Amino acid sequence: MQNVKVTEFRNHLPSYLEKVQKGKEIWITSRGEVIARLLPPINSQTEALHTLMELRKNAYVGDVVTPVNEKWDAEDDHS
Repeated sequence: MQNVKVTEFRNHLPSYLEKVQKGKEIWITSRGEVIARLLPPINSQTEALHTLMELRKNAYVGDVVTPVNEKWDAEDDHS
């Protein structure tokens, strides 16, 4: 994250847009107050991978291929 005064941002717009395109977040300020945030585009594939990596830290998936000898409730005939 980088704080930039609005006048500085306006004077060097192409440079800041290039930084954002490369993944940097820019906070635009006016009189010391943040008035806007400029964020890089979201790559849904990268975002999904990041989410899965976070889930992997706390999740465990056991053996879901080998059949079990227990009858599932979903297999009961409810009709």
